[in-house]
Amino acid sequence: MNKLAAELLGTFILVFAGTGAIVVNQVTGGAIGHAGIALTFGLVVMALIYALGDISGCHLNPAVTLAFTAAGRFPARDALPYAAAQLTGALAASGLLALLFPLSETAGATLGATLPRGSNLQSLILEAVLTFILMLVILAVSSGPKEKGVMAGIAIGAVVGLEAMFAGPICGASMNPARSIGPAVVSGNLGGLWIYILGPIAGALAAIPAHRLISPQNPPVRAA
Repeated sequence: MNKLAAELLGTFILVFAGTGAIVVNQVTGGAIGHAGIALTFGLVVMALIYALGDISGCHLNPAVTLAFTAAGRFPARDALPYAAAQLTGALAASGLLALLFPLSETAGATLGATLPRGSNLQSLILEAVLTFILMLVILAVSSGPKEKGVMAGIAIGAVVGLEAMFAGPICGASMNPARSIGPAVVSGNLGGLWIYILGPIAGALAAIPAHRLISPQNPPVRAA
């Protein structure tokens, strides 16, 4: 239960801080800015990895949990409870943001929901590629020498920040179904939500054979 609690709390903090930055940016007329939003996502992911990584692995993302399971690094029996905890945390964070910033009082409020700026196909491909890159880095830094693991939070947080920086204005750079489902459900912006479920899952799964191809010396290790 401590692992599930860590995933729930961690995902709550991720969504509350990340999408909260988007909401605050909207209600203040751009006080945070796009770069500030991207930095917020990167920093909160980095901090949470160091705070919760030793407890639950700090997945905070159903796509990551699914990919770890498919790669043989995570017990299949724990995948669904992890995803449920992550979704619960995301929904709770969006619910609290809705209480703090009522939709009826915020013009065009989406609670930070991810919405395609262009075509659905464009955002679907972007989300898949972005998550592929993220998962490839996660797989690489979560195995091998101990000193590599020490830097995992910095590496993963940096990838989240840089991908949000350049792709966020187009597709939202979610890379995380829970991060997208929370604000979408609470705000009622369900259009295109399938993109942010299918894209990240496909990208995360595609990273597994790619990592095995470039790192055959690091075979998957099943988690206890």
